[in-house]
Amino acid sequence: MAEVKRHYRTASVVTAERIVFNIKGNDYRLVVAVDFEKRIVWIKWIGTHSEYEQIDVTKVQYGGK
Repeated sequence: MAEVKRHYRTASVVTAERIVFNIKGNDYRLVVAVDFEKRIVWIKWIGTHSEYEQIDVTKVQYGGK
């Protein structure tokens, strides 16, 4: 996670597997799940900042709340 924060300073580490990236000056948010061991990233959710305020970032799945 330290390396992620070093490369993407505005990223927020939510859990050991979930990271939120700010996009376009914080207008949009990208929520991903990461398996660092297998080097796999899953997009869990993408939307506006206001939509982000309405989700549970720890549970959200692509295509749903």
